[in-house]
Amino acid sequence: MVLPADTVAPVMVEVRPGHRLAVRRRGEGGVPLLLVHGFPCTSRIWSHNLHALAAAGFDVVAPDLRGYGDSDFAPDGFYDFNAFNSDLTGLFDALGWERAVVVGHDLGAMIAVDMANRHPDRVDRLVILDDSMPDLEDAFAAAGIPPGTPKPAVYDYQRRQGLHADELVAELATPEQRRRYIGEFYGHRMWCPPGAFGEDDLDYLTEPYADAERLRASFADYEVVMGVRPLSAPEMIDRPVPHRTLVLVGADQVTLTEHVEAKCAIAFPEAVGPFWVKGAGHFMPWEAPETVNRAVRSFCGDLLGR
Repeated sequence: MVLPADTVAPVMVEVRPGHRLAVRRRGEGGVPLLLVHGFPCTSRIWSHNLHALAAAGFDVVAPDLRGYGDSDFAPDGFYDFNAFNSDLTGLFDALGWERAVVVGHDLGAMIAVDMANRHPDRVDRLVILDDSMPDLEDAFAAAGIPPGTPKPAVYDYQRRQGLHADELVAELATPEQRRRYIGEFYGHRMWCPPGAFGEDDLDYLTEPYADAERLRASFADYEVVMGVRPLSAPEMIDRPVPHRTLVLVGADQVTLTEHVEAKCAIAFPEAVGPFWVKGAGHFMPWEAPETVNRAVRSFCGDLLGR
């Protein structure tokens, strides 16, 4: 994959008084489409989707979440789903959007699930680009779905980022070390097939994480998961999502959970999919952008008048 020649530069949008998100936008006036990144990404991960989806008839907006990329840090210290969605619904208001199609990846997928339940009238439909789904362990167990097998070797980073964030950032003492750490998620940690990202890709995608404060802010969600960072409001990921939802899952990654199809049928009663994308791992917006773009366009064909 090579970098797009016409990379979209971010602009700052005030979503609350004195608080701004950096936003990449194309196709103003089209069908509202929000692209929400996760970790270890920023809005740069959508570089191969913005133009194609705008050409299909969408008003495509890809923000950096609070604390990520070029956006302002959290003014209140919160990095939980409610805080992220307060920013994003504020962004809707700033753009004049009543509602939008919401595409989420990784952390962004869970933010999208929370938004659908917290602000159902602001979400038209969802696209989930991994195996993220609501936290419905009791419902899964009642349906006879066995619990997943822990993967301690895969998720060692989760414990360190969630429980020892300051120590980890102190160890990563230089911009080069911080970028190399983030680059590992695109490499030997096997979130994606070997060789999926070249050196130019990594230079571009890891650049924001050279800053120690940015890296530290990106660990905050893991602190929320580990229960060591307070919430601004309870999470709303404990119920099925009633919205129409398209689910695409990259098949070639070691981070996948088990029994995805059975869980998806419960978590997303109106789901289309899950569809498995072979040859792609966790970072489908970059690894398989044409597939993602076609799928979103087809899923929303009625909104586009097709």
